[in-house]
Amino acid sequence: MTQNYFITTPIYYVNDRPHIGHAYTSVACDVLARFKRLCGYNVRFLTGTDEHGQKVEKSALLANVSPQALADSNSQSFRDLTKLMNISNDDFIRTTEPRHIASAQALWKKMEENGHIYLGSYSGWYSVRDEAYYQESELVDGPKGKTAPTGAEVEWVEEPSYFFRLSTFGDKLLELYQASHGFIRPETRKNEIVSFVKGGLKDLSISRTTFSWGIPVPGNEKHIMYVWLDALANYLSALDYPDTDSPLYKAFWPADLHMVGKDIIRFHTVYWPAFLMAANLPLPKRVFAHGWWTIEGEKMSKSLGNAIAPQVLVDEFGLDQTRYFLMREVPFGNDGNFSRERMIAVINSELANNIGNLVQRTLSMINKNCDGKIPEGIIRESEIGICGINFEALENLIQDNEFEKYINEIVKYSSGANEYIDKNAPWALKKEGKLQEMGKVLYALAESIRKIALLLQPIMPDSSCKILDQLMIPENQRLFRHLSSEFALIPGVLLSPPQPVFPRFMDKAA
Repeated sequence: MTQNYFITTPIYYVNDRPHIGHAYTSVACDVLARFKRLCGYNVRFLTGTDEHGQKVEKSALLANVSPQALADSNSQSFRDLTKLMNISNDDFIRTTEPRHIASAQALWKKMEENGHIYLGSYSGWYSVRDEAYYQESELVDGPKGKTAPTGAEVEWVEEPSYFFRLSTFGDKLLELYQASHGFIRPETRKNEIVSFVKGGLKDLSISRTTFSWGIPVPGNEKHIMYVWLDALANYLSALDYPDTDSPLYKAFWPADLHMVGKDIIRFHTVYWPAFLMAANLPLPKRVFAHGWWTIEGEKMSKSLGNAIAPQVLVDEFGLDQTRYFLMREVPFGNDGNFSRERMIAVINSELANNIGNLVQRTLSMINKNCDGKIPEGIIRESEIGICGINFEALENLIQDNEFEKYINEIVKYSSGANEYIDKNAPWALKKEGKLQEMGKVLYALAESIRKIALLLQPIMPDSSCKILDQLMIPENQRLFRHLSSEFALIPGVLLSPPQPVFPRFMDKAA
């Protein structure tokens, strides 16, 4: 029976244009989605845009456009990002869509029916930039007075508000964190959230009356739903909730993984599971919070003007090279630094000089010395480690979001194959007239390349496809189950003349 797998990116806020951080999250989710499909899973991969809230309303006013027009423009830029980065999402949700509005209001009603929402009045600190409420104890002293822990400005807000009884869910949340191994990853984030919940939860203000750009509260349209309750509901609205008999809902809820940035971990691991508990709905299986990127050692920010548009990287370095670097450079979950110099070094050392060199010289020798046909050979597992891949270990690395370790293993396999070609010197075997022995060496190398290309598919889908095409691998033999020797290369198959896949990057700026 085919297993289902539901993975989500956070929905991106439309108050800004996509940058490298957005691409990072989307590519990571795409790698997971592609990996699971190659394992035979039935995958549902969701991304989209968060389009309501006071920040959008204010930005639209400054730009002299309607909030909807601003949302339409910036949402399209995130849809364009999925095409630019070759993201294989199955759905793109917008919080201004009728399907989402109906779903979010249904979730509200269910929580209200179950006695978890009441009407009161709110007074406290609110950050428009973060769309978040903060307690006095959380504020920090900044150069212009008190700010949120994120550095965002806060303002004192007093207004009528509906409240969610978050205070009653502390023990249940702590039980969830304790009982569910891996619900919050990485472990450092779990410790942070456990500490926050143990510090005591207060009821959460979940409606606003001082602006109008949002989803009206069912039964009281003077109130606008709190943007985070609205936004988090997207994970359900994309699966047809409240229709729990929908094939999509039945197949894919609860979510297997919500991937988020570390700045929104609290919303996803405290508020979201509490909302779902209040509505008697199953909880997601895991929330993973990754780190942030700095740019050449400096924090990425609007004020510094150093945010990098993904299009800039793709135009200069190539799509798959950009995807590779984003997944390769930083242990996923940690903060990382983008350095142009480092990116060039990785592209040249690992892609051009290692994997690309292996592919090019192996296929060129087959083309020149074997009439362009796959030679007769056997798989020498004792001599070339690539043929004895421990796929289960690789699968565990991906399951734990250790993308850089997964890539490192592939690079090791390629390095081993390059050592094998140097040690066995097929060019020397030809000179000595040992053509059969030369063919066996080249066959083992070509088979190694097949496996490397299969494993690289989630990271670099286009480049992997080019390699597999050159080996004449049928499209119906490119799943991970085809790594086995049962599907090894067939001697005598005519290959097309080899084409370079990973050219060396020449730094024109230097």
